[in-house]
Amino acid sequence: MHGLPRHDHGRTIDWGRTSADYAVHRPGYPPSFFRRLAALDVGLPGQRVVDLGTGTGALARAFAAQGCLVTGVDCAANQLAAARRLAAANGLAVDFVRAPAEETGLPAHSADLVSASQAWLYFDGERATAEVHRLLAPGGLLLTCHLCWLPRLDAVARRTEELVLEHNPDWSAADWTGDIPAQPEWSRPAFRLRAMFWYDEPIPFTHESWRGRIRACRGVGATLTPDAVARFDAAHAALLADVVPEQFTVLHRIDAHLLEPRHDGGLRTAP
Repeated sequence: MHGLPRHDHGRTIDWGRTSADYAVHRPGYPPSFFRRLAALDVGLPGQRVVDLGTGTGALARAFAAQGCLVTGVDCAANQLAAARRLAAANGLAVDFVRAPAEETGLPAHSADLVSASQAWLYFDGERATAEVHRLLAPGGLLLTCHLCWLPRLDAVARRTEELVLEHNPDWSAADWTGDIPAQPEWSRPAFRLRAMFWYDEPIPFTHESWRGRIRACRGVGATLTPDAVARFDAAHAALLADVVPEQFTVLHRIDAHLLEPRHDGGLRTAP
C-alpha cells in the first residue's frame, strides 16, 4: 500500500517465512484488473515482462497465462520454490530468477514491461529505478500496483486488524486510509505518468482462506514466531466464527500506475 514504511519499528520482515500460506491464500488480482490493463495495451500476448519482487509469482503467472513472455525475479528462495511449483502445476512457462530487484543480471533493454506488485517499498529506490531504466526497451513501461483491503470501509478487515495489533503492536500497516496518489512521489524524478487507475472490488474469502491471507501478511507470518502465529490464528478463527458466515467478501482497493522513463536528465544510466 502507498505510504507504508519498509520496516515495522525495527522488526525484520521475512516473506520467505510466509511462503506456504502466501502461495495458497494470497489472492491474485481479479480479472477486472487485467481487463483495465489490456485497455491500456499492457499484458498483451508476446510482451516481454519482468516482474520484480515476484514472491510466489501470482502476477507473473497471470501475465504468462495471457501469452506474455515472463521472467519473475525475487531474492527469497522459499518464495521462488513455491512460484516454480505453482507455474508448473498450471502449465505456465515462467522463468524465475533469484536476484535482487536492484541487480537482476538480466540483459539490458530486454523488457517491454517491468512490474512490481506491492513490492517497490522494499527495494532500494534509487538503484531499482536505475535497473528498471536499464531493463526497459524503448517505449517500455514500469507498472506498480497494489491490492489492499480497506479497514475504514470493511468491518471484517477492521476487526481483523484490531486482533493483529493485539498480537503485534509494532505492525505499521493498520488503518490504511485508502489514499491513492495521482503519481507516487518517489517516481517523479525518473518517470513520467502514462496512466493510472484505482477502483474498489469485494474479494471473496472463506474462513480458511482469510485466515491464511492474514497469516501471510507482514504483521503476522512475516514477523512473528511460529508459536505467536499459531496463537494469533486460533484467536482469528474464533473471531471469524463469531462475526461472519463461512463465505464472505472483504472490500479491497486496487490501484495501478504506468510509468515511462524520463530521458530529460531525471536519471542518467549507462546504455
